[in-house]
Amino acid sequence: MECKDGNYMVFFPSYKYMELVYEKIRDKYADLNVIIQENNMSEEEKEEFLALFNNDNKETNVGFCVLGSHFSEGIDLTEDKLIGVIVVGVGMPQINRERDIIKEQLNENNKGFDYAYVYPGMIKVLQAVGRCIRTSKDRGVILLLDNRYSTYRYKSLFPQEWNPYVRIKKPNDIKHLCENFWDNE
Repeated sequence: MECKDGNYMVFFPSYKYMELVYEKIRDKYADLNVIIQENNMSEEEKEEFLALFNNDNKETNVGFCVLGSHFSEGIDLTEDKLIGVIVVGVGMPQINRERDIIKEQLNENNKGFDYAYVYPGMIKVLQAVGRCIRTSKDRGVILLLDNRYSTYRYKSLFPQEWNPYVRIKKPNDIKHLCENFWDNE
């Protein structure tokens, strides 16, 4: 966000997690315009939230949203209306009895956990990432924040279009890579 002004969305695995991060960000970066998704927003409130991303403003807006919600699945912010998406976590559904039944039923090939938890989570991640690149004219940066993305289980689920991807080892590398991306634009 320091590299290029524009609109970004950060997707979290839960409202609770999102609210905890929001409090930290608000305290540390008071000048950053962060808009947070509220639980059970009306259609009017959703439209007001999205209007901040549709305006031709010259400031940076950051939308904090929840994976699997309206903003991660049902919106189109094309061209430069959204230039970055950050996904926190792998989107894994909560462990519950229904998912455990699926896991048990499909565990013959040791794939039950993947079908019950990994694949549904990754679908949410792909949908959220898809908010950034909607047309052939769209350009943007995508950050996946979770060490599990570096494992074969998750890398094997990456779409071919994500190649080449870069694993960040030091936080300072993110700024450098983003600067290079936008400079080559």
